[in-house]
Amino acid sequence: MKKLELKNLYKVFGDDADKGVRLLKEGYSKREVLEKTGLTVGVNDVSFDIKEKEIFVIMGLSGSGKSTLLRCLNRLVEPTAGEVKIDGKDLTNLDKESLRQIRREKFGMVFQNFGLLPNRTILENAEFGLEIQNIPESERERRSKKALNQVGLEGWEDQYPDQLSGGMQQRVGLARALAVEPEVLLMDEPFSALDPLIKKDMQDQLLELYEELDKTIVFITHDLDEALKLGDRIAIMKDGEVVQLGTPEEILTNAQNDYVKEFVKDVNRSRILVADDIMVKPLALLYSNDGPRTAMHKMKENEISSIFVVGEKRKLKGIVRVEDALEAVNNGQNNLEGLIKEIPVARPEKSIDKLFSNIAGSDIPLPVVDDNNKLLGIIVKSTVLANLAEGGM
Repeated sequence: MKKLELKNLYKVFGDDADKGVRLLKEGYSKREVLEKTGLTVGVNDVSFDIKEKEIFVIMGLSGSGKSTLLRCLNRLVEPTAGEVKIDGKDLTNLDKESLRQIRREKFGMVFQNFGLLPNRTILENAEFGLEIQNIPESERERRSKKALNQVGLEGWEDQYPDQLSGGMQQRVGLARALAVEPEVLLMDEPFSALDPLIKKDMQDQLLELYEELDKTIVFITHDLDEALKLGDRIAIMKDGEVVQLGTPEEILTNAQNDYVKEFVKDVNRSRILVADDIMVKPLALLYSNDGPRTAMHKMKENEISSIFVVGEKRKLKGIVRVEDALEAVNNGQNNLEGLIKEIPVARPEKSIDKLFSNIAGSDIPLPVVDDNNKLLGIIVKSTVLANLAEGGM
């Protein structure tokens, strides 16, 4: 379901901005408009939808228009032309009071510079957005404490911003946005000023919160690794235009121009590829009522040294190795009792980066199963290496 819709959106800064839009529609570039009129193009004919409850990342270099575009979503920056809709309602046609109401009900914002008030406690900072909305004090306190707990700041309510680290201060900023219980969270490079380790912690925290809260998140960054880690979809901007939009995998495997190719050329594909991307169908399977001779036959026919055992509805039981099956045959055993060994498994959404040690350190394929332990496929070491090599690693 669509949460936000952008259609032919423009933002031109300067006097007679409509003239700038006319020139853009005639095919003039951002640079040409500046040279011809002195007008600065922030957003140039942007159209896309943002789905409900997705993390949508807008990325680009400094000056690409990403922060301007973000602020057009709730009209903190007034679009020059085009439409912005939330839940089907066009924000560009609202009067000031209606717009303020929509902002209060629908949007929360988190900025790069934290924006905390130094003379207020952490709790009072978290309450600030609710205070502006004239929410009663007891309700403000309840919602703000809940939000602080969600970001891991329980017990810090009475401290002041200068007593907190940069990462903790950004958590306060996030809690302040969450306390107003927005449907859409707008985040403008919120982690860019943080140290790398703190930044990673905040990214992980955001993903955990996303799973709990089911909110739509629009996230701005200039860091491709961050975009690939967080985004369900990514829009890459240059000179006010969206030059490519897609999933992380689509961006990595099908860069549509040299600008995007330059972005992705040094990306570690193992961080993006997931088990589902590279798993393959097993050459053969063994079933619970089979015996060691059947196991030996199937392994010989398929030139494999181990075979996965499944039960009803293809639920994974474990694996039988060729040496164990051979010993059972020599001992006259007719069933698989004692031969089936438990092994590590992977979920289809797990990144190869996180599974790499399991794959590299094992002499057997890694099975991929769903939540019901149904065998979906297997990951073979050679397949992993081939996919990583294809990505230029």
